Amino acid sequence: MSARPVALSGTPESSLARTGVLLMLLGMLMFALNDVMGKWLVSTYSVGQVVFVRSVAALIILAPFLWYSGPKKILQVDRPVLQLARVAASTAEIFAFYFAVVYLPLADVMTYWLAAPIYVAAISPLVLKEPVGWRRWSAIIVGFIGVVIALEPSSQALTPQAIISILGSMTFALMLLLGRSLRGTPDTTLVFWQIVGAGLAGAASLYFDWKPVSPRDLVLLAVLGVVAMLAHMLVNRALKMADAATVAPLQYTLLFWAIVFGWLVFGDVPRLPMLIGSGFIVASGLFIFFREQQLKRQGRMKAEPAETIVTGSGDPV
Repeated sequence: MSARPVALSGTPESSLARTGVLLMLLGMLMFALNDVMGKWLVSTYSVGQVVFVRSVAALIILAPFLWYSGPKKILQVDRPVLQLARVAASTAEIFAFYFAVVYLPLADVMTYWLAAPIYVAAISPLVLKEPVGWRRWSAIIVGFIGVVIALEPSSQALTPQAIISILGSMTFALMLLLGRSLRGTPDTTLVFWQIVGAGLAGAASLYFDWKPVSPRDLVLLAVLGVVAMLAHMLVNRALKMADAATVAPLQYTLLFWAIVFGWLVFGDVPRLPMLIGSGFIVASGLFIFFREQQLKRQGRMKAEPAETIVTGSGDPV
């Protein structure tokens, strides 16, 4: 998330940043479309069947990039235990998400998932030994309050599906946390094993629940994987063309699309507690992100040697 913009010859940096913003917005729209199609398909087919076909389609799209990278880089991975843990977390997260959207409005599920960076910030001091000051702890508490408000805990609202949503968002946070520990692993390798893990889990479930797929739905299932891959590519490209501080906060537009598509496609009317809770979560996530960016800049400034500016008279300024 801290990628610097790539300077292309003859292209102003401001133009690159604008392009990065547009790509990030388009990537979030693609992710939202992926979620809408997934919710539509899991109402007919099992979660495992959807995940399996989605993974196969994504691997087909990823194949040229795997060929370019070479099989050696894909098969020889550093820290295999952490890699396996990340694949397990990502697989659990995908299954939990698709299971949740079968029963819950898309905006509700997306609200819980957007809380993942808050969980990461809370766990980082224990797992990664990263210091967290009182400002970020305050934001973390605000974020947790938002989750509780959105969850609207009661005997009627605290359903197994809502609990699975929370657990799924926590596994997503675990995947993000493990990704921080695997910064040296190429993105293509991470994505490949993530897709393979989900595909194998989906294939294993087919024995228990398989339904014949119509030609139309087969195309939709394949498009699901293609859209997800394109979304990842757009986001990665956006982070290379513009600062993370510029484009990363745009991930919260996912909530807007989830509300719009949930209302237009599925007739879901947003609950007031969900809207209030999502406001807390978004505000908390944005504060944590910008605070981390500020601390990184301060760390870089301390690491750089002080420069002495010399005037024409030879006096340092």
